[in-house]
Amino acid sequence: MSREPFRPRSDYRHWTPVLTRWFDNDVFGHVNNTIYYIWLDTAVCGWLMEAGLLEVDGEDLIGLVVDTGCAYASPVSFPERVEIGLRVAKLGNSSVTYHLGVFVEGAESASAQGHFTHVYVDRINRRPAKLDQRWRELLAQLT
Repeated sequence: MSREPFRPRSDYRHWTPVLTRWFDNDVFGHVNNTIYYIWLDTAVCGWLMEAGLLEVDGEDLIGLVVDTGCAYASPVSFPERVEIGLRVAKLGNSSVTYHLGVFVEGAESASAQGHFTHVYVDRINRRPAKLDQRWRELLAQLT
């Protein structure tokens, strides 16, 4: 099966360092695929919190994950350190699609790359809500 090459390190705008844990390795001696999804979610939500866009108890606007995926190129194992690269790939009226790269610390090629789409909704009625100008300006920093 052929696929397009993974995005280079230079495509990403924000970095989240991650320490692998002994627990992350599976019986095959590498980080289990489910852990990658935890890393992707942590990178997105961590950036949103740093930007002041995510307050778990207080925001009227919440992001619901409607699509996510991850492709793998090379294994990562404990005790390696990884860096999760983040960029906004698409900014819609009420949705954001993020691209993420999983790089072993200092590596130029990604070990995995993923995508993650949030649809932002009103916390109470769960209907899509338009992203305001503040959100758009902050998210645009990641394009």
